Parts: sequence; C-alpha cells; structure tokens
Amino acid sequence: MQTTVRAPITFDGTGLHSGRPARLTIRPAGADHGVRFRRTDISLGDTIVPARWDYVERSPLCTRIVNDAGVAVQTIEHVMAALAGCGVYNALIDIDGPEVPILDGSAAPFVRGILDCGLRRLQAPVRAIEILTAVEVQTATGWARLSPGRGLSMGFHIAFDDAAIGTQVKQLDLSNGTFVRELSDSRTFCRQSDVDAMHAQGLALGGTLENAVVVDGDRILSPGGLRHSDEAVRHKMLDAVGDLALAGCPIIGHYEGHKAGHSMTNLLLHALFETEGATRLVEVDAGTRARLPGVNIQPEEIPAVA
Repeated sequence: MQTTVRAPITFDGTGLHSGRPARLTIRPAGADHGVRFRRTDISLGDTIVPARWDYVERSPLCTRIVNDAGVAVQTIEHVMAALAGCGVYNALIDIDGPEVPILDGSAAPFVRGILDCGLRRLQAPVRAIEILTAVEVQTATGWARLSPGRGLSMGFHIAFDDAAIGTQVKQLDLSNGTFVRELSDSRTFCRQSDVDAMHAQGLALGGTLENAVVVDGDRILSPGGLRHSDEAVRHKMLDAVGDLALAGCPIIGHYEGHKAGHSMTNLLLHALFETEGATRLVEVDAGTRARLPGVNIQPEEIPAVA
C-alpha cells in the first residue's frame, strides 16, 4: 500500500548555494498526492511546486523545480532520495525559502528523521513504472540508461583527474534497505578549484568542509576524511535515486550512469516518457514491493553519522 509519514518532521539548516537559513517540514499527505513542495514564505499566487520530472529546470549543480507561476525550490535531490529510499510516496513539504537545507551534505539526517517518525500506510495500492525496453541519452561528457529489471538496481561510473577521487565504479541492488545502509550517508563532493569558481559566481555560499567533501589533487580537505573509500560514486548514486524519484512513482528497472549528473538523469526521464512502449504503469504486489527501496529497514541500519 502507499505510505506517508506519521507526523510532521522539521529540519533546520543552511542553503548550500544561498548560505541563508532554511527550514523544511515534511508533512503527511493522502493517497495519490505524490510529493509536493509548498513555499511558506510566499503569500500570493501558486505556492505549490510538484516534485516531478516535467517541472525540472535543468542545472548542473543541483536539482531545481519550478511551477508555472515561476515559484522554485532547489537542491531537492537529497530529501527526495531519502523519501524514495525509505519508501515514502506521499508528502507535502513546507519550505520557508527557495532552497532545501544542505544539513551534512548527505541524505542521512532526512532518513533518520523519517524513520524515527515512522510511516503510515494508506488505503491505496502502490503503482510503479516498469521499464519495458532500454532507453539511453548521451551528451559530450557521458551517458545514462534505463533498462528492464526485477526491482530497482543501479550501476555508476565516475572519473576525475583528482587522485583523491580518480575512477570509481559501483553496482547495487537497492532492495532491502540498501539505500539506507550503503548510500544515505555519502556526502556531496567537489574540488577546491570548483569551490573557488562557484564562490566567484556567488554560488555555494553555504558550503563548508563539514557539509561537503572537498578535495584538492590527492588531498581530502574535509576534517575526518571520507566516510567510505568510494564516497564520491556513492553520492552520485544517492543523487540519481533522488532524481529518479521525480518520475512520480517507483521505477522497476536498472539505471546506469557514466559520468552522469542531475541534468542527464532528467534528460533520461524525458526520453523515457517520450518513447512509445518504453514503460507501463503496474500495480505493485507484495513480491515486487520487496524488491523496491524502503522495505525491511531497521533504525539500527542507519549510519551512525545521522
């Protein structure tokens, strides 16, 4: 059955790019509501922004959604990944500004809040998007693909010149709480040269060595080093889980990304829904549900950093 959170859950922090205080509250919602953001700092007009692929304004640095009235919310990928990874299908998310708080740069604090609160089952079945044929998009820098699968699985490949990151490859089946155990605590990362360039453009003003992994050549500048030796590719997978959640339903299929990012995953969703016969909407039975993220999660599986 579909789910929502049992009670409101509030998170306070700082916007990664704006550097301004940000408060976000995940509220319960009814069946078939989906995930929607509501800008509480705007009093007139349409303040609701659906968390859906066709509301995305593509950006290489984060996922940004905009409604027809021009109201926007950005850096939504980590909270979206937490909701998808915990199996939450319906929520109204109040936010007091244009950017989700970055917290520690991962999805783990959101996961902790959701699981501590608990989920409520709703009287409506889960529907999922089953991938029937492979769909792929390519750019000059990489590619992304969705192909048929039994649940949701993912493969990712990254390559950076900085020796602290280098080339990393990972494959995961995302059933049975894998997202929570393996991906949720992996933080966003960047190179020191990127930080300098973003600051020059008035971006990443809320970024610190505590909410991002910053590397410079072969050095990890963030105190305490890495949470995982391959934390960078794990975070890319975390982002992809959040960006795929904008499909509006769980996906039954296999995602592969080669040097992919937010924009490419959104391009892939556009291609998927524009390709006739590539998908079908199915009602999820107990067997299929067990192969999707968010099943059989125990609170003790949440990484200690949360």
